[in-house]
Amino acid sequence: MPSRPRLRAPGWPGVRLHIVTGKGGTGKTTVAAAMAVALAATGKRVLLAEVEDRQGISQTFDVPPLPPTEVRIGGGARGGEVYGLAVDAKAALMEYLQLFYKLGRAGGVLERFGAIDFATTIAPGVRDVLLIGRIYEASRRREDAKHHRHSTAPLVYDAIVLDAPPTGRIGRFLSVGSEVAGLAKMGPIRSQADSLTEVLRSAATRVHVVTLLEDMPVQETLDAVAELRNLGMPVGAIVVNQVRSGLLAGEADAAIDLAEVSAEVLTADLQRVGLDVTPHLVTGLLSQVRAHREQVEVEGEQLAVLAHLGQPVVAVPALLDGIDPDALREIADILADQGMVS
Repeated sequence: MPSRPRLRAPGWPGVRLHIVTGKGGTGKTTVAAAMAVALAATGKRVLLAEVEDRQGISQTFDVPPLPPTEVRIGGGARGGEVYGLAVDAKAALMEYLQLFYKLGRAGGVLERFGAIDFATTIAPGVRDVLLIGRIYEASRRREDAKHHRHSTAPLVYDAIVLDAPPTGRIGRFLSVGSEVAGLAKMGPIRSQADSLTEVLRSAATRVHVVTLLEDMPVQETLDAVAELRNLGMPVGAIVVNQVRSGLLAGEADAAIDLAEVSAEVLTADLQRVGLDVTPHLVTGLLSQVRAHREQVEVEGEQLAVLAHLGQPVVAVPALLDGIDPDALREIADILADQGMVS
């Protein structure tokens, strides 16, 4: 088997913004939710946000659909809390206009004239700026409701976990601040775009990529990591989801050896334990064993490819009973055991 990747993350000391991406269908929402639960279990107040209008968080936590405002959706054993937020571009723009420009009722007038819909659906890049800008605002908000750096009040959230767009869109999504800064040469928009980019590229942020041990998800992971590095975004862990039991511990080697068993040996073993053996049964079992061996070898090769990225690789096993709040806590414990929180 290929050499094993390093399986423990460093705990990410000093990181407050965890951005979780991955190819569609890899389970990035589940991993993001479990990450939030793991952080809350350490006593932190955590904001778990999504930006794709899918209500994936509410389904994962089995709570009502999330509004575009922050609501408490769970707690931790040590007093931590998880707040959920489904970021809505229109609501974010209205909040932005009130927060920075004190428009008040004028914002409602703009909405009636269609300016809000234009800005959030037609103007290029504006929607992503609003979505990630809402997360930026939450990350710097303090309990005295002030946002400037000179405030000594505690931050409202100890950590933020963002269920981000998939890998195919993550680079453009996270670099939209730089694009806006290129268009606005001065003024408050340029200043806020620069501040947003500064946070995303800082040591307080990590972008974690969720994948499966399959060709397409692994390739998208490689492409996404390369793109993120080129953009100057700090890459965190590679989270391998639905991992076969024993693959990372070396137990899969035994399965490969088992595939060399002959039909005669297998027939004798089955008869020895009292089973009624037919040629059809033996042929079917041997076929399954060989398919299993081939799959294990492919997954081992994909693990080796991921290991070459040089990032921590953490594993989430396949859970046969699906995802519910109990499974979410189980995954959170698995992530914590592998150093995803400190």
